[in-house]
Amino acid sequence: MAILLTPARGRSRLALAYPPARPGGSAAPILPPRALEAPIHRLVLWNIDLTLVDVGRVTRAAYADAFAAVTGRPLVRLSQMAGRTESEIFFDALALNEADPLAPAPACEEVLGRFSRELASAFRARRSLLTEQGRLLPGALAAVAEVGGLPGVVQTLLTGAIKPNAIEKLRAFELDRFFDTEVGGYGSEVFPKGALLLNARGRAAEKYGVEFAAEATVYIADSARDVAAAQIGGARSVAVASGRSSAAELRDAGADVVLADLADTANVVRAVEWLTAPAAAG
Repeated sequence: MAILLTPARGRSRLALAYPPARPGGSAAPILPPRALEAPIHRLVLWNIDLTLVDVGRVTRAAYADAFAAVTGRPLVRLSQMAGRTESEIFFDALALNEADPLAPAPACEEVLGRFSRELASAFRARRSLLTEQGRLLPGALAAVAEVGGLPGVVQTLLTGAIKPNAIEKLRAFELDRFFDTEVGGYGSEVFPKGALLLNARGRAAEKYGVEFAAEATVYIADSARDVAAAQIGGARSVAVASGRSSAAELRDAGADVVLADLADTANVVRAVEWLTAPAAAG
């Protein structure tokens, strides 16, 4: 089941049909002959890397090109990326690779802006490699489709990737049609993920005319850092042990629900329903 979201305040439209795929692209949203109107009351945010897809090889190559273009130095070492934003990873990479230190804040912002532009360009140049060298993780397509089919759901993204690259990843695996990417949180913003989540909740509330409280908001991701971001940003967390963090580490971090992967679609849907039950009842 695919979801079509209407910007009408406080309402969502659930499309009871699979849209036809565009040649060489993602499915084209169409208005169904019959649709179910439901009041919006749930906000579900998804991480991308190692939650929905694994495109690490392409990402690392794009990082290397962008880093060299901005600093004039090769990228020899790259810090742990799980649960972190592009800005955090970039500044760590400067230190790890002994690039020239950045002193004044304006200089930092200017260099980060250049790096983001170079990274988007390098990633776009590797667009065709995403499906060749990357993969859609087990159950990801069914999970986003079925969660999107729940009554009153808005689905968006909370990812450390900059927005252009996040959308490239979704389009490569035909996932973009399930998300309202306009209200999401991205590594394009110079904030940690907890703050990005708060910002995304605010954008969603403004667009849909609904206040998404913690009991109405779920973040689905794969790292202990993401669990912490959910706690800071005011959301329940579904942690998926498909990344670098083990199930035990995710439980210890305080995840509300821990899943081995997304392969059991019914379990994913039940987790979201259970965590947002108070909002649905209200």
